[in-house]
Amino acid sequence: MANSMHHIEMDLPIYKIWSFISDIDNWAVLVPGYTDHIILNEKESIWKLHGDIGVINRTVSLNVHITEWVEPSNIHFHLSSLNETCIGEGYFRATAVSEKKTQVTGSLDVTIKGMMGPMVNPILKTVVPKIGKDLTEKVTVKIMEHEKLRLTV
Repeated sequence: MANSMHHIEMDLPIYKIWSFISDIDNWAVLVPGYTDHIILNEKESIWKLHGDIGVINRTVSLNVHITEWVEPSNIHFHLSSLNETCIGEGYFRATAVSEKKTQVTGSLDVTIKGMMGPMVNPILKTVVPKIGKDLTEKVTVKIMEHEKLRLTV
C-alpha cells in the first residue's frame, strides 16, 4: 500500500479550517488530476481523476465515501474505483495548537488490486506521497485565500 501523511501548521483557529474542509466542493477540485465530481449525498460522491502513472495514462472514477465526520477536527474517507481495483482511504485532520493556530494533517493510502497491482503499486509508492503533499498544501493555500477574501468583503 502506498501512503502519504503531511502536516502544515496554520495561523488560523480550528473553526476556520473546519469551515473550509467540511465542504467537499471546496477541496475535491484541488485533488491532483481532478476533472469532475458529483455529490450523491452528504456521505457519497464520485470523483473523476486523470493521471499518468509511469507508462499508464488513465482516467478513473472513484467512489468517495465519508466514513467519519467529526466537527471541528476530522473527515475520514474511503475511496474505491467503480470496479474496486483501486482502493484506499484518507483523512483531513485539524488539531488546535492554540486558539489561533491549527495543525492540518492530510493522509492518503492507496493500493491497486488485480493483475495491474504488482506493476503499479511500486510506482504508487513514489507518486502517492507527492499527491498527498500537493493536496494538503493546495488545501491550506485555498483556506488562506478564502480567509483573505472574507476579510476584504
